[in-house]
Amino acid sequence: MTGYFVVPGGVHDPGAPSGGNVYDRRVSQGLDVVAVAGSWPRPAPEARALLHRVLAGFEDGAVVLIDGLVACGVPDVVVPHTGRLRIAVLVHLPLADETGVDPAVAAELDVAERACLRAVDAVVATSPEAAKRLTRHHGLKHVHVVAPGTDPAPPAPGTDGMSGLLCVASVTPRKGHDVLVEALARVADVPWHCVCVGPVPPSAHVTRLRELIARHGLGDRVRLVGPLNGEPLERAYAAADLFVLPSRAETYGMVVTEALARGIPVVASAVPDALGDGGLLLPPGDVDALSDALRQWFHSEDRRRRLRDAAARRRPELSTWDETVRGLDRVLASLRP
Repeated sequence: MTGYFVVPGGVHDPGAPSGGNVYDRRVSQGLDVVAVAGSWPRPAPEARALLHRVLAGFEDGAVVLIDGLVACGVPDVVVPHTGRLRIAVLVHLPLADETGVDPAVAAELDVAERACLRAVDAVVATSPEAAKRLTRHHGLKHVHVVAPGTDPAPPAPGTDGMSGLLCVASVTPRKGHDVLVEALARVADVPWHCVCVGPVPPSAHVTRLRELIARHGLGDRVRLVGPLNGEPLERAYAAADLFVLPSRAETYGMVVTEALARGIPVVASAVPDALGDGGLLLPPGDVDALSDALRQWFHSEDRRRRLRDAAARRRPELSTWDETVRGLDRVLASLRP
């Protein structure tokens, strides 16, 4: 693969893990990566000027892949370069889909994203559902699907086969940790413990979540441990009996496939493409549905067996990162003269 890849600053920061950052790192082989720092998707003038200089510095006809977080909010910067460069935009999450964004800001970002994606040469989505949504919502003609891959991993031994719960997600409104805490409070009579791995940014949402945990008396059972990488993250997966992801919205859900690669049973929402038939898919934001699913998990050996079997069947179906790289290479190759 040859060409350029423009990514947000921080993609290679191990202290700021995210599905989008992992995807960008894994597909960047063979590309000349340029990180552009800024408060994307609504950057300050200095970051906008830097992005313009970066794009202006590429040779005529160059194939340029731009992370959607950088590109989609600034069509006035990106679109003027579309006639000279062959540009593809990689959309991890439509800008207006981020939970908690002010409606007026979301509407502004949605208009900007549409202008950008309609002007570039190709749009890449990370799941079939995301591609359908982008096509329908923005009136696009051709959206390519290049789904994330997984790495082979040994089966997770778990703890006692029931009580060890794991959630891997940044603590933001979209990831639904509040839904998880409310559901867990309804099954507090069961001896479970839940480890929540992922960045815990200073925010009003995190403050409210900590207050919710305390109000339900779950401070010693729900742990927000922050981001983990490498061996500490592997240990967290290895200790999990059940993986829970209560997201309100996702474009794919890479952490789900990472759990399934280890044979861990999954209960999740908003991740139909990642989950497939490998676990229990729930309606987003539904505390009743999640608490019911957890109670069945804790009280029914048959339910636990069926979820373990589903994960085991899904495990060999998962694609690899090599397949992801080849898929993206095909998209970028199609842009070359």
